[in-house]
Amino acid sequence: MNHRVTLPHIGTVAAWRDAARPLAAAAVPGHLIRWHREGAAQADDLFAAEPPAGDPPQASRRITVPKRFPTLMAQVGIHADPERFALLYDLLTRLQDTPRLLDDPADPAVRRATRMAAAVRRDMHKMKAFVRFQEIETEGTRRRFAAWFEPDNPIVEATAPFFARRFADMDWMIATPDMVARFEDGALSFHPGAAQPDLPRDATSALWDVYFRNIFNPARVKTSAMRSEMPLKYWKNMPETRLIPDMLAEAETRVQKMRDALPEPAPDHADRIAARYRDTLAEPPPATDLQALARQARGCTRCDLCHIATQTVTGEGPEDAALMVVGEQPGDTEDLAGRPFVGPAGQLLDTLLAEAELPRDRLWMTNAVKHFKHVPRGKKRIHARPNMSEITQCRWWLDQERMLLKPRLTLALGATATTALTGRSAALGPRRGKVEDTANGPVLITIHPSYLLRLPDAGRAAEERARLTEDLRQAKRLAAL
Repeated sequence: MNHRVTLPHIGTVAAWRDAARPLAAAAVPGHLIRWHREGAAQADDLFAAEPPAGDPPQASRRITVPKRFPTLMAQVGIHADPERFALLYDLLTRLQDTPRLLDDPADPAVRRATRMAAAVRRDMHKMKAFVRFQEIETEGTRRRFAAWFEPDNPIVEATAPFFARRFADMDWMIATPDMVARFEDGALSFHPGAAQPDLPRDATSALWDVYFRNIFNPARVKTSAMRSEMPLKYWKNMPETRLIPDMLAEAETRVQKMRDALPEPAPDHADRIAARYRDTLAEPPPATDLQALARQARGCTRCDLCHIATQTVTGEGPEDAALMVVGEQPGDTEDLAGRPFVGPAGQLLDTLLAEAELPRDRLWMTNAVKHFKHVPRGKKRIHARPNMSEITQCRWWLDQERMLLKPRLTLALGATATTALTGRSAALGPRRGKVEDTANGPVLITIHPSYLLRLPDAGRAAEERARLTEDLRQAKRLAAL
């Protein structure tokens, strides 16, 4: 028995699925089925005049498909090829015996369907990119727009929801030869295709002209790539494309003007001269006390960190402190507060100082680097480790702090502080818990409390915490506090 299935012009893919499932379940061969979409030509169809067949034979099997098939069906089903429905039915029936059929790219039917799906996706992408709305008059409160587009495939029904989401605040119509999509008062509807409407140029067209002129780069003219991404067949419905010939003709002149406007590069030896000049700049006069030093440091420009940090974070504490505690650099919290060791690591350090019976108000708290080095990531500022140049430039301030304070002992927290205080960047592990002599007094080396916050293993974190607490107790003994 021959079967002729007429599919509606709107909702075609869903209708094909509903018709194909019982036919495939009844094992009806594909060559006995004639698929026809309303409004499509039926030339040379011997079965066109036959009435539709009755109900299909009783189902003899349960139809199952892999997860990839519904997506493939939705895309191939809106291709312009009149044989698309027969191709999909062939794949559907073969999948019942060969469930992994779609994994075989060498199969002719699979290869053909894959190419058709890719063409549809490309066509949908072009529609999203090349539809150009024109505003039309309205008596209502919502603005109204209309556009004409000529896709290669009947893709309007599948692509229109994209425009409904993007332009939900206005009424619009997209007309194509195959179908018309209307969006009015938040409701999307579809209607038979229409002839190209007469849409006058409006202010929207002028905006497209301005936008297109400004994004055009005359130094990167690649006409073949442009025609590949924006085929000539779309140009007639895009207002800005009429500008392309003139822009291409002017490209070389504009490029030459850009070259002429470039500043002359500095000679190769300019950097060396600038470096020598910076080295000869007079340093601020020596500060007489720690408060004066802090005032000078607020205007520090010795390295580029001053440009990204909120402020200079100087040391704080009693000016006769016997123990000086030096960390790496301010964190995000310290940068905003203008005080050292008030962020998460500082709060942990306060707890450990209390366990070691070291009152914070008797210590001088500072950092090796006085500005917060970071990299932006979304809305957050992520800590970045200072490099050797930045450590060296900031050491000028640290040395003055130590000379003015004259502590009995300086406690170095972490590798950056150790390098700044001792001038050596050797590994921290073997040096931990040991005292090293420097020109400005002895330095006890240990880890930074932020290290504990990064340890994922709770047991290891507890062990390192106990060791750091013991290092703090050692600092208390050595400083005679």
